[in-house]
Amino acid sequence: MSKPLAVKWIAIIIVLLGSLALIWPNYRWYSKPNAERVKLEALGQRPERMLNLGLDLRGGSSLLLELDVSKLDNREPLNEAMARAIEIIRNRIDQYGVGETIITRQGEKWILVQLPGVANPAAAEALIGKTAMLEFHIVKKDTSAAEKAIAKLESMDEPFDQDGLLKPEIAKLLPEEYTIFRTKDGGYSLVDKVAKVTGADLENARLTMYGENGYPEVSFTFNPEGAKKFGNLTGNNINKDLAIVLDNTIQSAPTVRSRISKDGRISGNFTLDEAKQLTIVLKAGALPAPVRVIEKKTIGPTLGEDSIKSGLSASLYALIGILVFMLIYYKWAGFIADVALILNLILMMAIMSYFSATLTVPGIAGIILSLAMAIDANVLIIERMREEKLLGKPIPTIIQLGYEKAWSAIFDSNITTIIVGFCLMQFGTGPVKGFAVTLIIGLVVSLFTAVFVTRAMYELMLTSNPKEISL
Repeated sequence: MSKPLAVKWIAIIIVLLGSLALIWPNYRWYSKPNAERVKLEALGQRPERMLNLGLDLRGGSSLLLELDVSKLDNREPLNEAMARAIEIIRNRIDQYGVGETIITRQGEKWILVQLPGVANPAAAEALIGKTAMLEFHIVKKDTSAAEKAIAKLESMDEPFDQDGLLKPEIAKLLPEEYTIFRTKDGGYSLVDKVAKVTGADLENARLTMYGENGYPEVSFTFNPEGAKKFGNLTGNNINKDLAIVLDNTIQSAPTVRSRISKDGRISGNFTLDEAKQLTIVLKAGALPAPVRVIEKKTIGPTLGEDSIKSGLSASLYALIGILVFMLIYYKWAGFIADVALILNLILMMAIMSYFSATLTVPGIAGIILSLAMAIDANVLIIERMREEKLLGKPIPTIIQLGYEKAWSAIFDSNITTIIVGFCLMQFGTGPVKGFAVTLIIGLVVSLFTAVFVTRAMYELMLTSNPKEISL
C-alpha cells in the first residue's frame, strides 16, 4: 500500500470512529423508556451533542400566538417589535428549561412556538403570554379626590377589563394625575398615574427562596440610570406605600422606610412556581405588546413514537431495496457503493448529533432524498467506468477516467441542489427548514463518500488483485 493511500484510509477510519462515538449516546438515550428519559431530563442529566426529536416525532405542544399590534408603541416598527417579541419569548422558554424549542414568525403578526416534550402547555402558555410590564407607583392614602370614581367602582361587578385596566366609565371620574389598580387579593388601590420607574430600568432579577413572610420572593437590581430614578422616588416618599405593579395588578405595596437605590424585592403570597415565572419574565424583559394564544395543539408521545416507527420503517425499506439492487446489478462495484451509502448515513447522523440538530418527519424525508442522490453519484461513476471498459482499457485507467468524467456531473447536480436547499432554509419555516438542513448535510457528506471513500476502496483493491473488480 502506497503512503498516500495509507493516509487516505487512516483519515477514513478516524472519521468513521469519530462518527460512531457521536452516534452512540443517541442509541443509549433513545433506547431508554420514555418515562425514564423524562425523569432524567428533569434532573438535567440529558447528554449534550445529541440528536433532538422535533414535535412531530417526540410529542409535545404547539402554540400559535398573536401580537396585539394595536398596543404597540407608534415609534416602533412592526418588524422590530416582532423580532423583539420572538427573542424575549425564546429567552423566557430557555430559562424555564424547555429544550429543542422552535420559535418562528408566521405572517405579519403571528408567532409559532413548538415545545417538544411538553404535554401540558398550561405553564409554558402562562409564561409566554405575560407582558411583564413592571411599574412602581406611590399609593395615595387620601382618597377624597377620587370618591366618585371609588363609589362607581364599588357598585360594579367587574370594574376592570380583561387586561386589568380600569374601565373608561370609572377612569373618567378620576383626577388626571390618579389611577386605580386592582390588588392581587381582589381589592384595589388609588395610585399616582405616572410610573416614575419601570421594568425597563432593571438590570437583573433573581429568586429568593424564603423572604421575610416565609414565601418565595423576587429580588431585583436596577441599572445605573434606574438606580438613580428609584433612589429619587423612594427618597422623596419616605413612610409612604410603594405599589409594585406587574401587568396592571399590584403584587405588593411595602412602606418605604428609607432611600433605596440599587436593589429591591417583590413580595407576596407567591408559590415557588409563580415566583420562578416572575423572575424569568423580569429577567428576559417585557414584551413590546400583549400576546394571546389563538391556537394550541397537543401531540401525545404515542403519536410521536408511531411517527418514528413509520419514518424508520420507510427509511429501512428504501435503504435495503437500494443496497440489494446495487449489489445484484453492479456486483463488486455495487458492493463498494453500498458501503459508501451506509457510511453516508452514519456521517449524516454524526454531524446532526454534533450540532444537536432537531430531526422531524420532513427531515427524515430529506435524509432519504440525500441518500438517493448519493447512490446516484455512484451510479454515474460506475456507468462511466463501464463505458471505458468497453473500449478495452486497463482497470487502473478505467477507474481513473470514470471518476474524472463523472465528477463534473456529480458536482453540478449536488451544488445546484445545495443552493436550492439554502434557499429553502433561508426563506422557509418550520418543517421546510428541517427538510432543507438534512438535505444539505446529506449532499455535502455524499460528495465525500461517493468520490473520496469509494475511490480509496478501488485503489485498495487494485493493490491486491485488480482482476477481481467487476463492473
